Amino acid sequence: MPVRRLNHAVLYIRDVRRSVDFYTEVFGFEVAVEIPERAAFLRAPGTLNDHDLGLFALGDHAAGPVQGQVGLYHLAWEVGTLGELAEIGAKLRQLGSLVGATDHGVSKSFYAKDPDGVEFEVMWRVPREEWPTDGGGLDRLDLDAAVARWGADLATGAAAGSAT
Repeated sequence: MPVRRLNHAVLYIRDVRRSVDFYTEVFGFEVAVEIPERAAFLRAPGTLNDHDLGLFALGDHAAGPVQGQVGLYHLAWEVGTLGELAEIGAKLRQLGSLVGATDHGVSKSFYAKDPDGVEFEVMWRVPREEWPTDGGGLDRLDLDAAVARWGADLATGAAAGSAT
């Protein structure tokens, strides 16, 4: 039986309220269930999941993620259009969370960190028929050029009906 996709992610965080505020502001997630000061389960707009992101609080003194050590590097959240990617990129910049922007050839991506230092990617998928034959790369993201090529409203990936 093949795995189709990642259904949800669960993160250890320090403070439930701070993390809920961050993820609802940046991604527009809604709170499905919250156990005050202990946990929260968030849903993405339009999802059919009971939750897409779980947050479990460890307290203010919990150690944070350590870059370069074994463990999760990042999660990648997909948006449907380049316009949505630009909007989230602007929010991340405004919040001081943005740490990078990359053109992978197969996707256009922003990288950011949440209030606990957990890194995540927000990406838009290049139309499959336009993927580079060499698998892509790690070039600097030129979002204006991408919008000029595909437009701000071209839906790809899950927004265009892809099952994965």
